[in-house]
Amino acid sequence: MENLKNVAPVEDFNWDAYENGETFVGASHEDLEKAYDSTLNKVNDREVVDGTVIAMNKREVVVNIGYKSDGIIPLNEFRYNADLKIGDKVEVYIENQEDKKGQLILSHKKARAARSWDHVNSALETEEIVKGFIKCRTKGGMIVDVFGIEAFLPGSQIDVKPIRDYDVFVGKTMEFKVVKINQEFKNVVVSHKALIEAELEQQKKEIIGKLEKGQVLEGTVKNITSYGVFIDLGGVDGLVHITDLSWGRVSDPKEVVELDQKLNVVILDFDDEKKRIALGLKQLTPHPWDALSTELKVGDKVEGRVVVMADYGAFIEIAPGVEGLIHVSEMSWSQHLRSAQDFMKVGDTVEAIVLTLDRDERKMSLGIKQLKQDPWETIAEKYPVGSKHVAKVRNFTNFGVFVEIEEGVDGLIHISDLSWTKKVKHPSEFTTIGADIDVQVLEIDKDNRRLSLGHKQLEENPWDVFETIFTVGSVHEGTIIEMLDKGAVITLPYGVEGFATPKHLVKEDGSQAQLDEKLDFKVIEFNKDAKRIILSHSRIFEDVAKAEEKAEKKAATSKKASPKKEESAPAITNQTASTTLGDIDALAALKEQMEEADKK
Repeated sequence: MENLKNVAPVEDFNWDAYENGETFVGASHEDLEKAYDSTLNKVNDREVVDGTVIAMNKREVVVNIGYKSDGIIPLNEFRYNADLKIGDKVEVYIENQEDKKGQLILSHKKARAARSWDHVNSALETEEIVKGFIKCRTKGGMIVDVFGIEAFLPGSQIDVKPIRDYDVFVGKTMEFKVVKINQEFKNVVVSHKALIEAELEQQKKEIIGKLEKGQVLEGTVKNITSYGVFIDLGGVDGLVHITDLSWGRVSDPKEVVELDQKLNVVILDFDDEKKRIALGLKQLTPHPWDALSTELKVGDKVEGRVVVMADYGAFIEIAPGVEGLIHVSEMSWSQHLRSAQDFMKVGDTVEAIVLTLDRDERKMSLGIKQLKQDPWETIAEKYPVGSKHVAKVRNFTNFGVFVEIEEGVDGLIHISDLSWTKKVKHPSEFTTIGADIDVQVLEIDKDNRRLSLGHKQLEENPWDVFETIFTVGSVHEGTIIEMLDKGAVITLPYGVEGFATPKHLVKEDGSQAQLDEKLDFKVIEFNKDAKRIILSHSRIFEDVAKAEEKAEKKAATSKKASPKKEESAPAITNQTASTTLGDIDALAALKEQMEEADKK
């Protein structure tokens, strides 16, 4: 008890207030409230202030701004920042200090919008790395939320390598660099690629500095084009040209490699600055010609695939990287100028005979016509002189028609051997290219690989018959079908044609015969060998006149000798016998004249 000290009570303690629950003394309630308020931040509605995240759940974020109450903000306003955590400083916009429930109403979205333009301009000037939320795709790139502003991220600025699937980036938060701002239109362009280029540039310098021709490196297929494949060697790109992908022909690089494939390549060449690097893939494997069978020789039969077509021939791949040329002249025994496309096309599988083989030059020529017998070896047996065949018209010349009886067997029908009767000026008047025509073998020229053929020889020579019909002096009806400087062509019966000079076209009234006019013509010359008939219209009435004159002279001579009437008859008979059939009408008229004279 000795340790206990008497403690005197506070003289001015207000026990009544204590009993009433009031624990503060010496100050009024109002004073205490004022003192408390002075410890809080002064805030105003519609003001942007900084706050601290003090709590968060799946839907809301609680932010303390040093005010008497905390504000609650929906979590989706922070979706651009997936790394948000308790203790982070955030900017907020005070919408209302107290709502009906006494709650402080804040907005992070509005705070960002209020300060966004200042932030984005500052980021451009200081090259600050900013975070952005990729909202959606758009033409040519993506829309990114940066400081609440919708910025444009070009597709080429997403990564250093080409992007094949843009959709995988939607909804992601990434770091960006502001690269361009259009103040007038409030447009902002950002880049993610710019952030990694600096680092890659350093890697690139290190790789390029170590490059050597012949060096083998591992790379990744970055891009495939129609002309080759770009390989990422670890920050530096090289190109494998399509011709260096495989020893064989490659029509599409996708046949050999695929995107993101890892493979070894060899450095073939690069420029002085090592900006263009040529790579090779096929060079890592032996050349196929070196692996070609040593037993392959000229005359052997091989099989291959047509890989390239040209007018002059086709390239056949008999093994990957081993090709031979079939020249168009080795595709058929025919001598006609033709294109290789007439015989085969790319992708066809063909058999051929090895004609030449040069392993040092890695060249080979092939032939397919050698798989068939040369038809000219047995030409005399298969197409003897006098034999008849059907040929196809291939070409025309002024002097005849070139035909083909079978592939490799050609012949010429001379224009004079087309028809016995028709004078053909050009073969196109008689037949057409591609048409079939009956022929007879007239002559075999084995050295020049050509047959002399005839068409008219398949019919009897009508000139043997014409010789008995169109005798000299006979008269026939004809039609003028063509007028020439030297005369006219006249068509006669049986389809035969004759010719008359201008002086033989004069009619009895002195006028000249015209085109398409139908008249009687007298044959004044017939040449069977030359197949020529010379005609005259004027000779008909001229001969009649001569006969009359001759008869008158004879009658006058008979009167002087006082001949008997009975004796005059033989003279007329002899006169008739010496004239042609065409003069009969004239003689009949003459006889009537003579009888009238006797009566007088």
